[in-house]
Amino acid sequence: MKKIAVCIISGGMDSALSAKIAQRDGYEIIAVHFNYGQRTQAKELECFRLLSNALNSRQIYELDLPFFADIGASALTDNAIEVPTGGIEEGVPVTYVPFRNGIFLSIAAAIAEKHGAEALYIGVVEEDSSGYPDCRKSYITQMQTAINLGTKKETQLEIKMPLVDLKKSDIVQKSIEWGVPLEHTWSCYKEEGKACGVCDSCRLRLKGFEEAGESDPLSYAK
Repeated sequence: MKKIAVCIISGGMDSALSAKIAQRDGYEIIAVHFNYGQRTQAKELECFRLLSNALNSRQIYELDLPFFADIGASALTDNAIEVPTGGIEEGVPVTYVPFRNGIFLSIAAAIAEKHGAEALYIGVVEEDSSGYPDCRKSYITQMQTAINLGTKKETQLEIKMPLVDLKKSDIVQKSIEWGVPLEHTWSCYKEEGKACGVCDSCRLRLKGFEEAGESDPLSYAK
């Protein structure tokens, strides 16, 4: 019987590569996606469906978490807060969604326990990122400990974060090398038609392609 891994896939480049690594590690994929009221929810869901099908996923979960929009507090889920476009700033940006990855990991862990999965893959990046506190290696490691304490004895889940120490240029290069369909990924925080090119996420993605010496398959407004 093949090993099973639950992969959290946002529709972005990082989670797409993380799931591809899980497949290359010999796991059957259970693909999990969250609709949480983010500005580009429809586009991210479209990309998730394309990516999860490309991975020949064993099972697919599309889960709605409307409370993130109810509590607001993030430019991604509250239209009253503008998405910054002036460049990456120090500190935790207003695009941080409160405890998002903690909630995602908890739900994904429940799915993993149901299916008897051995691993849970998440595409967090700490070294070359927007500076979200829930993307830190130390935090994810502690979540693994808490999850295994709070589940059945036979559930020994390993949370894998294969990209956490990589630069965006490394992610671009590995994605191209391993056939990740980057044309079916989305990074923009603001727009769903043509990527804005100026939000933090677009800037990080474009910088990664530039440093890797590769061309981004997406179109940008700027």
